[in-house]
Amino acid sequence: MAEIKHGGRQNVRVSRHGDDDIWDVECSPECEFRSARRAAFGIVTMLIGVPKEIKDSEYRVGLVPSTVRELTRNGHHVIVEAGAGLGAGIADADYRAVGAEIVSDADQIFGRGELIVKVKEPLAIERKKLRQGQVLFTYLHLAADPEQTAELMASGVIAIAYETVTSAQGTLPLLTPMSEVAGRMAPHVGARCLEKENGGRGVLLGGVPGVPSADVVVLGGGVAGTNAALISAGMGATVTVIDRNPEVLRRVANQLGARVRTVFSTSDAIETLCRRADLVIASVLIPGAAAPKLITAETVTAMKNGSVIVDIAIDQGGCAETSRPTTHSAPTYIVDDVVHYCVTNMPGAVARTSTFALNNVTLPFVLALADKGYRRALGEDPHLRNGLNVYEGKITHRAVADALKLKFTPPEAALRL
Repeated sequence: MAEIKHGGRQNVRVSRHGDDDIWDVECSPECEFRSARRAAFGIVTMLIGVPKEIKDSEYRVGLVPSTVRELTRNGHHVIVEAGAGLGAGIADADYRAVGAEIVSDADQIFGRGELIVKVKEPLAIERKKLRQGQVLFTYLHLAADPEQTAELMASGVIAIAYETVTSAQGTLPLLTPMSEVAGRMAPHVGARCLEKENGGRGVLLGGVPGVPSADVVVLGGGVAGTNAALISAGMGATVTVIDRNPEVLRRVANQLGARVRTVFSTSDAIETLCRRADLVIASVLIPGAAAPKLITAETVTAMKNGSVIVDIAIDQGGCAETSRPTTHSAPTYIVDDVVHYCVTNMPGAVARTSTFALNNVTLPFVLALADKGYRRALGEDPHLRNGLNVYEGKITHRAVADALKLKFTPPEAALRL
């Protein structure tokens, strides 16, 4: 038998019947009590915090009630900021029903939480709340964000990025669902931007009998690009996918058939096709690294007046030299008469779909971090370990280090594995 008495700022006393082992631990913060319990019994219990997202028009939430239920059933404690799930159609009562505690503000989430689960990168006001040894699990996209990187390093946090977690198949399982969403959204937002009132050419994506459909060029045949091509073709556009991997082009051709043309990527091909295009959807990704600038400023100048660039890769810096981050509140701007849509959190506009799709893939990793503790979870799973971007002031992902010209520390060395 074991007994734990936790009296806030009182001592924690852990005793076992049948032997003389007694632990007296001075423990005021909640996390110290949990640490004492771990030390005494080898039991891992985690306090997981879910803050409300504060990025412009970001309505997703880090955990859904079904995930919270799994965590609480395993003995963990989950605190959720009031109203965090409302944008995705999830009420506070739904979280309470599965054992979560609702707290009034983000200060409590960041002040108490040992593992912080978010959707988007912490903004400056949130980064100030992070502390040494705290685990942050979210999208980060650090290669294009030196300011965030510096502040995460200074905080001493353990930052694990969804977008660089890998799988045994060589895919990016936590990025895939949001790439699917962004890819499927891109033709819709591109079609809207092509409307005259939004600065576009006044072209209907699918055309009508007797009038040609729009020319859509998709840069990159990965998950986002394939989904963008699928929806564009379904809307009746003339679609071309450009990629430099012949196997990717074969896959796209086999999957989408004659509805979509495929072209091997060269600078000449990109320039020629972009100049002819009504809509360019840029979706090239190099895991963890800054996106390559495939569309030069000169190419943008030569594009049709009123044509549109939807830069899905803007989280990683964007594929066009003229791209810069925008928000859902002000999603577009015009350079050389070309409309640019560069919203960094496109899936946030369809928050319910995106939230549940994301939780479907993050669940096993959140459970591993909570059940095993971050050190053991990262040590046992090399694919989760690939998600470790910052560890107590060190950059532990090579692509991020290379992009920002910072010293790289192998995660195994940082974790002393």
